[in-house]
Amino acid sequence: MGPLTVRVLLERGQPKSDRLGRIRSLDLSGMELLSEHLDPKLLCRLTQLQELDLSNNQLEVLPTNLGLSHLRILRCANNQLGDVTALCQFLKLEELSLEGNPFLTVNDNLKVSFLLPKLRKINGKDASLTCSQVENLNRELTNRVTAHWEKFIAALGPEEKAEKVQADFVKSAIRHVHYGPESLSEFTQWRVQMISEELAASGGTRVSAANIPEKTPGVAAASRPRVRLAAMKRLVDVPLKLSPTKRMCVSLPDQVEGGPAGLSGSQPALQMEPLYFLQCHSRNNSPQDLKTQLWACAFEPTWEEGRSGATSQTVATCGGEAVCVIDCQTGIVLHKYKAPGEEFFSVAWTALTVVTQAGHKKRWSVLAAAGLRGQVRLLHVRAGFCCGVIRAHKKAIATLCFSPTHETHLFTASYDKRIILWDIGMPNHDYEFQASQLLTLDSTSIPLRLCPVASCPDTHLLAGCEGGCCCWDVRLDQPQKRRGCEVEFVFCEGSASTRRVDGLAFVNEDVVGSTADPSYPTDQGIVLCGDEEGSVWVYDVRHLLKQLSPPPAAPQAPTQILKWPQPGAGGQPVTKTMVNMVVANAAFTYLAALTDSNIVAIWRRC
Repeated sequence: MGPLTVRVLLERGQPKSDRLGRIRSLDLSGMELLSEHLDPKLLCRLTQLQELDLSNNQLEVLPTNLGLSHLRILRCANNQLGDVTALCQFLKLEELSLEGNPFLTVNDNLKVSFLLPKLRKINGKDASLTCSQVENLNRELTNRVTAHWEKFIAALGPEEKAEKVQADFVKSAIRHVHYGPESLSEFTQWRVQMISEELAASGGTRVSAANIPEKTPGVAAASRPRVRLAAMKRLVDVPLKLSPTKRMCVSLPDQVEGGPAGLSGSQPALQMEPLYFLQCHSRNNSPQDLKTQLWACAFEPTWEEGRSGATSQTVATCGGEAVCVIDCQTGIVLHKYKAPGEEFFSVAWTALTVVTQAGHKKRWSVLAAAGLRGQVRLLHVRAGFCCGVIRAHKKAIATLCFSPTHETHLFTASYDKRIILWDIGMPNHDYEFQASQLLTLDSTSIPLRLCPVASCPDTHLLAGCEGGCCCWDVRLDQPQKRRGCEVEFVFCEGSASTRRVDGLAFVNEDVVGSTADPSYPTDQGIVLCGDEEGSVWVYDVRHLLKQLSPPPAAPQAPTQILKWPQPGAGGQPVTKTMVNMVVANAAFTYLAALTDSNIVAIWRRC
């Protein structure tokens, strides 16, 4: 398709007319249009246009001067858009569709909500919840930029020139003012720059805390009940009520009779506080659901290079028919993916570097989720859609694990007593995956947890199973594509429950931690374990790892117990609850615990 013409616009416009100025609705979908085909001089003549469909084309940007001042509905689904700032020209826009633009992220949804004051629907969904998130983020960013201004001005000398001060302040604010999850950093830094430029230009006059384009009274009034309804349905950033008397870190002297303040020779107890308690996996979005069991969670690794000590505060959780991605700092559920009829048991992260049709490289965070149906769903997290399904097993998948050295290699472990290594491949230009099977590993019992061997992840895989631990050779240069386990560890005789290993991780390159309870050994020498009353038990084993002689066989006391703070739901306190899994991020700044009562508990290191 070449440049648009008057004839094409008249043929595709409604109502039929011989004048462009009378067209109110225009369908330009599926015409293979490029950005340069949208001629502003021509489209400006559509002075009464209210609805425009540009879906299923090849647009990478929208011109900034289209002049469609009456546009209320815009559809741009299934294009190649990478920026949304040009939408600010459509101040009367009420409905917007951007699905299928894989390079747009949640940051762009927030930008859209900020730029379009009358927006009611985005991608077919009520926009009021996103607007509420934007208001909260914007208010906090405004306060932080203002505080940074006061600190910045106090450090200046009297000889500093005003022009240089303004430019230096904006650069300083962008560098030092941060808030919210890393996945929203594009939006927050965009707003920090805007706020700091406005503040510097005004000479330090405080920016309005809201600082968001005013909605008309009618729109504002209409949106109020939707805000409340959305909050009730999803409980995205509304934590459960927490008793003030329970907001404390409980250490052993108070809770374990005769227990030490810390293990002999170990570090002092970590100071943790309960932060958020979320019901984001509720079936039918019911706030009364305290029965959906939550099974697995994983913190997103930090993929950015050159960031020393960087760590993620974004955690993926699964349970029931939903997978949620949560920012631990704000309690915001960034994404929620639902598959009716599924029950998700496991999640795992990887990152892929993809090349666009224009030759640009993009870094994708991809989340794999699987469960009862034996299918793996590959979720493009920041764009918010499922871009591939692998029909991996005929029985349920118990756990997933990506290779730490090959970003497209995924292990799936099933109740069929098999582990399969897949290469999920790189997505094609339609952002679809074509997975291929590389290896099949047979187990003597059901594999429940997977862990590549830390010192040789390309050659050996360790699994915690119903009957103990098993280890396989996973080298791809070997001829056998189906293999049994090489080594099997059985820890004790007795019932199946005493032999089960469903917690497994390396605490360093040589030592692996394994448990028969819901737990998570970390690579910092800390072992976390949940119990049947909602508490988290913390074991600091770093001093044991430093000993030259074998560690003592006697049971080790916990370093610390984080007691269940009894949050309230539906006016009733949630008491004893089983913790099915507990994990911490790499820097141990946040801890997430999942329960069998549909509650995600977020703890923060004080």
